[in-house]
Formats: sequence, structure tokens, C-alpha cells
Amino acid sequence: MDDPYLLAALVLLASVTAGLVRVMFGTGRVERLMALQLLGTTAVAVVLLLAQGLELPGLRDLALVLGLLACIMVVAFVRYGGLDSIKGERKP
Repeated sequence: MDDPYLLAALVLLASVTAGLVRVMFGTGRVERLMALQLLGTTAVAVVLLLAQGLELPGLRDLALVLGLLACIMVVAFVRYGGLDSIKGERKP
């Protein structure tokens, strides 16, 4: 691989596997939420690196949408997921 952008995207994709393991085997809901947020941020970074490396400016729009969806997902989880506090206690 000659392009450093594509190499960086590959490294970030490899780090996604560690995040997926954390999501699947996390002990609490808050830990899983934070892992999902990290995966969303990593996905934005990967798409931006691919946009630069492959010279496809349309992928920048996709990265923006992914970033917005990651934020909305966190708000929806906190609002409707039933977290009462940062400790991850479930609302009755």
C-alpha cells in the first residue's frame, strides 16, 4: 500500500474489532454505549480517510451523516434506554 490514508484506514478498521468485542462482552450498558460511540467516531474517521485516499469527495457527506447518526443514537439511548444516572442504573 503506497497511500498513507488507506493504510491509516486499515489500521482503524483493525481497531474496530476490539471495540466490537467490548460491545459484545461489556459488563454494563454504559460501557457498551461508550464502545458504540467510539465505533461511530472510528467509522467517521475511516470514511474520511477513504474519501481522501480514494479521492471521492462524496464520502465526506457520508462521514457527516454517520457522525450525526452516532450523536442521535446516544441521545436516543439515554432518553429511551432507561438510564437513570451515569452509574447505569435502570429506571423502574
